[in-house]
Amino acid sequence: MMPVTRRSLLAHSAAGASLALTARSLAAPAIVVPSLRRVERTLPGMSTTDGAGVRLTRIIGQPALSDLDPFVMLDRFHSDDPRAYIAGFPDHPHRGFETVTVMLAGYMRHKDSRGNAGLIAGGGAQWMTAGRGIVHSEMPEQDAGLMSGFQLWVNLPASERMCPQAYQDLPPAQIKSERIDGAGGEMRVIAGRVEGVTGRAGTAGPVRKRPTDPMLMTLTLEDDRPFELAVPAGHNAFAVVHQGEVFFGQDDDATPVQATTFAVLGPGNRVRMRARSQRSAVLFAAGRPLHEPIVKRGPFVMNTEAEIQRAFADYRAGVLDR
Repeated sequence: MMPVTRRSLLAHSAAGASLALTARSLAAPAIVVPSLRRVERTLPGMSTTDGAGVRLTRIIGQPALSDLDPFVMLDRFHSDDPRAYIAGFPDHPHRGFETVTVMLAGYMRHKDSRGNAGLIAGGGAQWMTAGRGIVHSEMPEQDAGLMSGFQLWVNLPASERMCPQAYQDLPPAQIKSERIDGAGGEMRVIAGRVEGVTGRAGTAGPVRKRPTDPMLMTLTLEDDRPFELAVPAGHNAFAVVHQGEVFFGQDDDATPVQATTFAVLGPGNRVRMRARSQRSAVLFAAGRPLHEPIVKRGPFVMNTEAEIQRAFADYRAGVLDR
């Protein structure tokens, strides 16, 4: 028998490692099986007023759907009657989350206690991180015509709930767009990255990286060809059809969602939508759930009741944003 020396043992180990490495390198790459998200539930919004009497529809944050982690509120405003919106949203506080305004039509002027100001125009958006606290106003910059859009509240993890305030004013020219069919359909990406739908590398929204890794976009579907969108499997996702009718899912068992209806989308890694008979428009959002306890009270979103009470006390003392 050949004696086992240190040199022969090392050589044998190296050969084995090389074979293992070769085997790993020849192994087939992991295959991600496409899984379409289905409509889990639909619900209408609830009529309400907010601010100084602005009439709107509350979708997330109503009794039928208190939240959809990480989204804690979604409002829809849409009216060509100035009496429905002219009073606007005078100075009011926020702490602990992010507010996102998506303007479809009209003009809204924003100002806050950190010196930020901007005009949110139709086709544009604003992403504001309230963090440790901010006082701001959102007032119509028009006295007639259509005012239409959404406001979405996105939660922050406990570790970042008291982060410094931040503000991104996103005029229409900064919103990244991509054609999605041959008849003028368009995808406008506000947040997140979307794989290329026309053979290009993809489209990334202008919003900086956020803790919930959100996707947020508006889509117009101009013909009946289906459109598919990749979505991280662990994200919660929803769609609001605000014009027309959109079918979600595979053709043989797709669920129709009509205008003014909110759809919670179930598990999966892709979303398939199709406007079979008419021009349709959709707001789509997805985000990584935080799985943390939340307490919501008025303009504040925190993890505990004690933190809520501290927010109110700081606001009364004039130190909310310090």
